[in-house]
Amino acid sequence: MTVTLREVTQEDLPIFFEHQMDAEATRMAAFPSRNRDAFMAHWARIMSNGSGILNTILADDTVAGNVVYWEAAGESNIGYWLGKTHWGKGIASAALAQFLIKIEARPVYAHVAKHNLASIRVLQKCGFQLVREDLWNGDDGEELVMELRSECCATAANH
Repeated sequence: MTVTLREVTQEDLPIFFEHQMDAEATRMAAFPSRNRDAFMAHWARIMSNGSGILNTILADDTVAGNVVYWEAAGESNIGYWLGKTHWGKGIASAALAQFLIKIEARPVYAHVAKHNLASIRVLQKCGFQLVREDLWNGDDGEELVMELRSECCATAANH
């Protein structure tokens, strides 16, 4: 399977919307889905902002998800979302490895639900290390804050 990245286009957004509507995916990410209007407004805002890097993940030319970079509160952050039908195939690891080569800022952070073992493993494969655990929504959940300090991720040389 060939995994590539390209800039997000308007045509990708309905696919991303469907990905984030999956109940298991939102549970794993510990992030609630948005209704169509809120979702499209969010993407319109971040696409027009111009300060981040927004890439679509393609698996054999099929839109599989997205990976994004942004700065908030003085920190560089990455996040990614993969459609459920693309889980467990190494796509997220390959995409993140490629994406991190584009990001010059270090350290870069990722916030991940503590129960999302697959996503934690993706981050570890790419060289991220645990820096702290946080609670969110009061006591409703725990997240791990992972940090990457090196120039590129551990798996980047393999892709």
